[in-house]
Amino acid sequence: MAYINDINARKASFNKRKKSIFKKVSELTILCGIQACAIIQNPFDFQIEVWPNPERVDQVIERYQNTSLINESRNMNQESFFIQRISKAQQKLHNLRKDNYEKKITLAMFEYIQTRKLPENLTIEDLKVMDDIREKYMKEIENKKAILY
Repeated sequence: MAYINDINARKASFNKRKKSIFKKVSELTILCGIQACAIIQNPFDFQIEVWPNPERVDQVIERYQNTSLINESRNMNQESFFIQRISKAQQKLHNLRKDNYEKKITLAMFEYIQTRKLPENLTIEDLKVMDDIREKYMKEIENKKAILY
């Protein structure tokens, strides 16, 4: 597809395609039993052309506006949709980073149990988290012992 430079050819193409659009909207309303309209601005005489008629177009637009107000929470625009998706992705990333951190600390704890050497790059906060993880494992062990005895 490319812009039609010849004005007469462009006018002919516009009229042909406009009729085709109006026909497709008509078919859609008949086949699917829906209310629809079409609004096209003619670029050659700057008239607004509508299908099926201005009164029906006003009814469809009014119905759309009323539905939009009633169901505003359901009608998400693209911006709010992507903001929601980004927020969920950020939360998922946060959870994955937290899980990875806890696994790193758990691995360091098991390394300490085997070698009796703490990794050099651990901070005080890491050691506190390691203690919390150790406490969690101890509680799990106590619960399993209680079940077995």
